[in-house]
Amino acid sequence: MPGKRMSFYPLKDSYGTTQLVVDHSEGAPDLSALAKLPIESTVLVEGTVLLRPPNARRPVPTGEIDVQIDKFTILNTARSLPFVPSNPHNVTLAVKANDDLRARYRYLDLRRTSLSENLKKRSKVAQIVREVLHQRDFIEVETPVLLRSSPEGAREFLVPTRISKASNGGVATGNASFYALQQSPQQPKQLLICSGGVDRYFQLAKCFRDEDGRKDRQPEFTQIDMEMAFVSWGPQECQDAKPTDVWRIGGGEVRDVVETLIQEIWQKVEGISLPNNFKVMTYNEAMTRFGSDKPDTRFGLEVRPNSIRALNTADTAQILDMTKFLPGKQRRSFENGMEILECIAVRNSGEAQFIGASRVCEPDSTAERITVTKKTFDSWLSNATTHPSLKELGPEEILHVNKTLQLAPGDDVWLARRPQIPKGGSSALGAVRLRLSETAQARNEFELSTEPHFLWITEFPLFTQADADKDFLAKGRWSSSHHPFTAPMWQDIDAMYRGEVESVRGQHYDLVLNGVEIGGGSVRVHDSAMQDFIFTHVLKLDETEKEPFQHLLHALQCGAPPHGGIALGFDRMMAMLCNTKSIRDVIAFPKTNTGSDLLFRSPASISNEVLFQYGIQPRSTM
Repeated sequence: MPGKRMSFYPLKDSYGTTQLVVDHSEGAPDLSALAKLPIESTVLVEGTVLLRPPNARRPVPTGEIDVQIDKFTILNTARSLPFVPSNPHNVTLAVKANDDLRARYRYLDLRRTSLSENLKKRSKVAQIVREVLHQRDFIEVETPVLLRSSPEGAREFLVPTRISKASNGGVATGNASFYALQQSPQQPKQLLICSGGVDRYFQLAKCFRDEDGRKDRQPEFTQIDMEMAFVSWGPQECQDAKPTDVWRIGGGEVRDVVETLIQEIWQKVEGISLPNNFKVMTYNEAMTRFGSDKPDTRFGLEVRPNSIRALNTADTAQILDMTKFLPGKQRRSFENGMEILECIAVRNSGEAQFIGASRVCEPDSTAERITVTKKTFDSWLSNATTHPSLKELGPEEILHVNKTLQLAPGDDVWLARRPQIPKGGSSALGAVRLRLSETAQARNEFELSTEPHFLWITEFPLFTQADADKDFLAKGRWSSSHHPFTAPMWQDIDAMYRGEVESVRGQHYDLVLNGVEIGGGSVRVHDSAMQDFIFTHVLKLDETEKEPFQHLLHALQCGAPPHGGIALGFDRMMAMLCNTKSIRDVIAFPKTNTGSDLLFRSPASISNEVLFQYGIQPRSTM
């Protein structure tokens, strides 16, 4: 190259990028062919490692050296690239705009440093998990992936088999036989504990659920699965009058292990020291204050006046709802409908960073927004459409509400009604709260803290009729909020046997990080009679539906110890550690939003001839 003394080329491998130096001075080897080599080609380089000047060193792997090339060998020439993963401009404009293209050529996409670094961090976290749990006498046990279909809550993947004999006595039925891929290792791990041969189990388990894809869900996913014997059931005395920021259920042993594990991960991976114990909040308080069973506590905007505490009640710290501040007629109207009125007050004096967002967020049919002005200061609530009875409120009554809520002209109030007993995972104002935060961030008027806010949510309803994902199995019956093996709280056992299903709380605990559920577990039912009662009298399972659980019922009869466990979502946890919004960025070969795999082109149809071997007849299209 005439007039050019040196050329520089980046050489990328899985450890980083190293700068190659080519000397064009007289007598140096002719390496001009390197300039003609297509980008992304694989080469073998031999040369001299040179230490870069101090002011030219970079704080990255191999950032302190250059390699002066003596010779190189072309191992494989790259051609027909649909995109160039090493070109940030190319990736940003072309690839990120087309997730399908990235998924189809995932083996190229993985060349991007951000993705390869995510996989390395995932491997490191997996190693930490094993080290921490092994140090605490946990045994890693692999459990079956091919199980039997059972009504545990989620939709299953069914796997046909050519095995033609039914499990009951080996009698051939002529019908197709199916395995079910495990939704989780729930039954196997409980049976391990029942055996008495293993009292502390864990595995990094592959799980499968035939659900619609989301940014934080995949048809196949990995969880850090744990189970422990001799887990406590919690205090038996009634503690309803005490604050809800304490752990009032069993499973404290599981909590201790999980908090230690999380602390180790964040310390070794992020260099962050977490508190010795994570905060605790009951489901009822989370739904009442934040309108969500996985609240993001990094910002306020609590559903008011639930955060306003009654005067002279410091001992009980009773949380109030807005209905209590209404006159008797309006209050009775809500009570007769088994509802309450709640609000989010977005005030210039306290939540000014959310005022702009509040004005541009459009209300929907579940919640309404009212801007309080000087003109409407004593009439705004009577103009509300949330409930007909509010139209009868007079100026003095509205001024009393204003004083209670500390409202001033220019403030926004979001109103909604909800059942007196919280149901499901989110309320109307819970959704509004998240929209206000997201909108304020998009407008650069509010910035969320990057600090990890861990929170335990406890005392969930044991049973529910408010989970649309379980309706296909429940068919109008009660279903388990967690799964059918979760134990009730001591205080609510009698209520369960009396048939007061809605009031029964479970010994179920979720771990939430910055508004994302990253784990859930429970103390299990270890008494076979109680477990059978739940199956038969609460969930109303018929004998066919109970059949897949008979081995578990018998295992409980054989002297099973009290036990409990948890499953931590490994993919979700890694997405947060890698600061990415999608779990697909921390999985080597993920599925798309629709659950398809564009790389391996699955799922795919099967010929009728193959289906016939499995005893399956295709549905007629006529």
